[in-house]
Amino acid sequence: MAKTVLKNILQILIILIFNNFLAQKTPEKLPKNVVNDTISKKDTIVVKKEALDDILRTKADDQRRDVPKKMTFLNKNAQVKYQDMQIDADYISIDDNKNLIYARGKLDSLGKIIEPVITTQAGKKYETNEFSYNTKTRQAIAFNARTEESGGVITAQKTKKYNDSVFAMRNADYTTDEYYIKKKDTAADYFMRASNVKLIKTKNKSQIVTGPIQMYIEKVPTPLILPFAILPFSEKRAAGILIPSFGEREDVGFFLNGLGYYQPIGEHFDLKVLADIYTKGSWNLRPQMNYLKKYRYSGTFTADVGTMVRGIKGLDDYTKNSTYRIAWTHTQDSKANPFLTFSASVDIVSTKFYNNPLNNNYIFNQNVLNTQQSSAVTVTKRFLKLPATITGSASYSQNFATGLADLRLPQMNVAINQFYLFKSKTGVRQGLLENITVNTGFNLTNYVSTQENELFTKAMWDKMQTGLKNNIALGTNTTLAKYFTFSLSANIDNALTTKTLNKYYDPVKNVDVDEIQKNVAGYSTFSSSASLQTTLYGMLKFRKGSAVEAVRHMMTPSLSFTYSPDFSSPGFGYYKNYYNAEGALTPYSIFEKGIVGTPSSGVVGALGFNIGNNIEMKVKSKSDSTGVKKIKIFESLNLSGNYNFAAKSHPWSLIDIRGQSSFFNNKLSVNTSLALEPYKIIFAPGATQGIRTEEFGHFSVQGFNVQLSYPLSSEIFGKKTDYAKKYPSKGEVRNENYYFDDDNYAHFDQAWTLNINASYAYSKGLSALGNKIASVGLDGSIKLTPYWNINGSTHFDLVTKDLAYTRIGFSRDQRSFTINFNWVPFGQYKVYDFFIGIKANILSDALKYKDRSFTQPNAPF
Repeated sequence: MAKTVLKNILQILIILIFNNFLAQKTPEKLPKNVVNDTISKKDTIVVKKEALDDILRTKADDQRRDVPKKMTFLNKNAQVKYQDMQIDADYISIDDNKNLIYARGKLDSLGKIIEPVITTQAGKKYETNEFSYNTKTRQAIAFNARTEESGGVITAQKTKKYNDSVFAMRNADYTTDEYYIKKKDTAADYFMRASNVKLIKTKNKSQIVTGPIQMYIEKVPTPLILPFAILPFSEKRAAGILIPSFGEREDVGFFLNGLGYYQPIGEHFDLKVLADIYTKGSWNLRPQMNYLKKYRYSGTFTADVGTMVRGIKGLDDYTKNSTYRIAWTHTQDSKANPFLTFSASVDIVSTKFYNNPLNNNYIFNQNVLNTQQSSAVTVTKRFLKLPATITGSASYSQNFATGLADLRLPQMNVAINQFYLFKSKTGVRQGLLENITVNTGFNLTNYVSTQENELFTKAMWDKMQTGLKNNIALGTNTTLAKYFTFSLSANIDNALTTKTLNKYYDPVKNVDVDEIQKNVAGYSTFSSSASLQTTLYGMLKFRKGSAVEAVRHMMTPSLSFTYSPDFSSPGFGYYKNYYNAEGALTPYSIFEKGIVGTPSSGVVGALGFNIGNNIEMKVKSKSDSTGVKKIKIFESLNLSGNYNFAAKSHPWSLIDIRGQSSFFNNKLSVNTSLALEPYKIIFAPGATQGIRTEEFGHFSVQGFNVQLSYPLSSEIFGKKTDYAKKYPSKGEVRNENYYFDDDNYAHFDQAWTLNINASYAYSKGLSALGNKIASVGLDGSIKLTPYWNINGSTHFDLVTKDLAYTRIGFSRDQRSFTINFNWVPFGQYKVYDFFIGIKANILSDALKYKDRSFTQPNAPF
């Protein structure tokens, strides 16, 4: 007994001594003259770290807690929230011992999961069949996980989350099929499968890195296998190589098209450089720079420089041409700076760029038919207080037929805002004096017309002309006798130029010579006019019950008188005379072939007339709520001409008639013009050119033109059918645009359009035989089904009986893929293009196939 008591006392003493030893702390070395405190500053209690870093919130229709096993079970509508993660499932278990959360989707009677586990973290949603998460290591494992990434979806048999940035996946599929993404279909029409995939996520972007990856279409494996793939998902731009397309063309050999590199430059710029390489020597380099600053400006700069080689060197069919194209567009936001705007539309090409294209797109968009090309750069300055607008510009125009290039560099126009010459006495302007307005400004132009190979050479600068023009326009009007408007106007033109014309006859070469002299010269001209105008209305009503109720006629007749002196008089010095090859004294203006125009010759004292007409008809209509519908017979019908009292011969001008109207609910548009010669024209025997006599009153047709256009569509010929109400069932998945009747026949809206254009022009002048131009053009499209679209255009020359430019194309919406085919079957360029590829931007450059024909004159198709 004594031994047992002693043994217990010794054990207690040992425990106390041991605890005291553990509680001791090594004294800190204190400075001198400082007494150490006998109480330790460190707490002797060690707090055990909690297993969870945050509160674990749970809820479910049925919750059960197994205390001995430290397990929690959640059934039906179960939910767990932990930190930034939320788990929603049919069943969730929480194991406190293993720090593990396990979730499972809803099962059907056969044990198949019919509703997934939905895990949301950092705003990203994941769907899985089973999901487990370790709250301590923050790692997770998911089975049959599904997650969306930038327009695509990834599904994997097993996914392991190492941390918030790295996910490893086994047997993963990636697709951009929108029907599968939106869960309209349980199987994707295509996917890319890899046995091992790593998904790397950062704050601003994510990417997939795989080993070998294979393409499947409708679950069928294809031979398309890549050794590896990197798919970046990011809203921000990233540099990278652009994948080319490859093929073979008979004229240029094997090729790589679109091999290039993309590089973002700062926040507002990016650069793409593409190259086309052909084994027979042709090549193209196509850099493109885009820039954008929101609410300020945007633009694109592109270039296309290359060499086109065809045939075999040393043979007759061998050709080698260097071509180039430089294009720049710049647009300024209208709100960026209302007082200073800048715009550019530059497109400069070599003469044979479109005629010898390596790119069939220039044929399909009809660039090969271009005869001219224009470019312009414009800067406009406005002022808050100064009533003026200054516009500076440079323009460049090319003519591919003549090879000439017109350059205006620089140009400046200063326009003074219209102002009244006198102030109003009462605040309401009345009378001719108070209504006098002044418009003025001046224009400075530097102009040259030269060959393309002379641009910016000494030869071009020698041809450059400089001109300065000023115009002052005065105008006023008032009302006479309540129904007439009386107007007066005067125009003063002033001009200066740096070059004038000197004409003379060279007896040695037996030709008339135009000699351009470098000297400053100018002229001033003026003219004045007065006009009187009124408006007349007329109404012709028909008896009651008639289909036509009334015809309304509005007429606006006007008379005007214009006067200008004869500026060819010797006193002005604007005209000179020379003896031509026949020895006849011939007048000419020293400003001919200049850029400031030529002063008018001969006195003008002309009385002009113009009669404008507008004719409408009211007819009964059951479709209109008022019971009456207006039909425009002539929207405008104008008759005009003039009589020059000062003319020594032929005082009457041509009589011009112009009309415009529309029919069939404004669908058919008709524009026409007619020119009548009031004097008799006679022809000598065998002559092709006539002579205009002084015999008045014959009114022969000198010109006639009519243009018609009519846009047809499926909506014009019937009301749109409400298929949802008419037919009992609607298709599913891909057939959702079809409606089925009781016999299971599909119905859908088969929309179509057809634009018809026709034109006829006749011109005669003084020739015995007139010239005729007549053509009919068709341009339209039809949707054979909701996913098939056929389009095309053609023109038929009614004079030559030939088909002009014709294009036929079709497109097919193949769910995740798109198919396009374009064909030009006639003409100099007979080509086709076929394309099939993925719609999604992330794979559009990688997964595609393109086949095209080559252009070869007179080649059989």
